[in-house]
Amino acid sequence: MVAGIYWFPVRRWFSRWGTTPEERARVMPGDALIPGPTEMSMQAVTVNAPPADIWPWLVQIGYQRGGLYSYDWLDRLFGFLDRPSAIRILPEFQQLAVGDKIPWDRRGTELTVGVLEPLRALALSYQVRGFVWVWQFGLYPLDERRTRFVTRGTERVPNTPLWWLGMRVMEPASFIMTQRFLLGVKERAEALRASAPAQDVPPRTAPTAGVRATG
Repeated sequence: MVAGIYWFPVRRWFSRWGTTPEERARVMPGDALIPGPTEMSMQAVTVNAPPADIWPWLVQIGYQRGGLYSYDWLDRLFGFLDRPSAIRILPEFQQLAVGDKIPWDRRGTELTVGVLEPLRALALSYQVRGFVWVWQFGLYPLDERRTRFVTRGTERVPNTPLWWLGMRVMEPASFIMTQRFLLGVKERAEALRASAPAQDVPPRTAPTAGVRATG
């Protein structure tokens, strides 16, 4: 009974938190990096700031870089951070290109930049022992001051009982950390927007997304 409750409503909620049907159906630039995924989850939040205030936090993500903007004490415990996540833009980490490697933890794990469309999309990929993971971020303006910040995680997992069990164990933890990451970026971007001069009206940097804001 408990397993059934988790498998259907709870797991479904994990895998689409904050998203709209239009967002779940949308093709994102990083989808092409992992044909035939076996797992997918999405989360989204509305940020009261334009993409220009969100993008700098994304490109500086990583170990010994800007951090992960999630629960720092947990990320430090498991080796994904060696310091608190940044609360300011770090100019030394603002240059990023397709093919670059981003340090991810103290064990030397690196994620590869697979897609980079400034102010629009960033996708990172990782492969090990038949497991492929792509984590991508999309910025979709609703108007000049609000942006839908969408994440999509896709995996291709080896078809073995051990991998299947491992993914089920990881799902709740991944959701909790990703949700906090979204909110952490939202908080930082909105603080950056609030610190801008009052007369500074953000330019329209991308076509507005035809979705209704939620979250």
